[in-house]
Amino acid sequence: MAPSYGTTSAEQSNGNGLLDAGDQERAALLGESDGKDRSLSRVRNHMTEDISKSWGDVALLVCYIITGLLDSSSVQAWGSFASMQTGNTVYLGLGLVAPGESTRWIRAIISIACFCLGSAFFSRYHNYLGPRRRWVMVSSYIIQLLCMIAAALMVTLGPEDGASGPVSEWIAIPIALIAFQAGGQAYTSRVLQYGGLTSVVLTSVYCDLFSDQRLFSGITENVERNRRSAAPLLLLGGAMLGGLWAHSDFGLAGAIWTAVVLKGFVTLAWALWAAAPEDD
Repeated sequence: MAPSYGTTSAEQSNGNGLLDAGDQERAALLGESDGKDRSLSRVRNHMTEDISKSWGDVALLVCYIITGLLDSSSVQAWGSFASMQTGNTVYLGLGLVAPGESTRWIRAIISIACFCLGSAFFSRYHNYLGPRRRWVMVSSYIIQLLCMIAAALMVTLGPEDGASGPVSEWIAIPIALIAFQAGGQAYTSRVLQYGGLTSVVLTSVYCDLFSDQRLFSGITENVERNRRSAAPLLLLGGAMLGGLWAHSDFGLAGAIWTAVVLKGFVTLAWALWAAAPEDD
């Protein structure tokens, strides 16, 4: 009797409608493959969606701790700021008037130049690939993190150069790396549209805070005031922690490695951050 056209090959082979061992194995492999494809598709969709701006100020405020850590310890060890360029510009001006008195102005100009380079690089990186695209944000912070790790390794393994000695590669390269990543960290405030939370400037924050006509309103009634109040306090806390590291046996290396850990947490947070709503 000829088999009906609706009969499967498995049914033809065993006559009872059950799959044989080979068919079961192929079905299992196909099911596993489909499961992997669905998982990859979910990951791909997750990484290509835009992240939400909501609560982005919290991540930016954490970056103030990182700035405080790096700048307080770098001033102690190198005699110049790693992130805040107002002080470095003053050091540069003083050095140009009397360049032979110290090498601080050389360290300052390295930091200023690399911060500007970092700002230019990360702004174009975000704008070209998608400002708030999740994978762009995560990869941007991974680049910043790698710069910090490289600087930490150089400081940990290199000689202990002082703040007033010659500017060797063991000083110039870590300053350049930290300043470069600081430009990217500062640009995040533009990406998330929190322009007042650059993580590297406090003068404008103080001005906006104390000129606020609702400075003494309730804690839930003035979110901008709350952000502006938290920024200097967090940077101060980071600076105090950086000062403790600078006066310890671990020195600058301890401060940079602590900043690396904090930056790692922020990077992970972007990977898990809520997606932006469609109307955002």
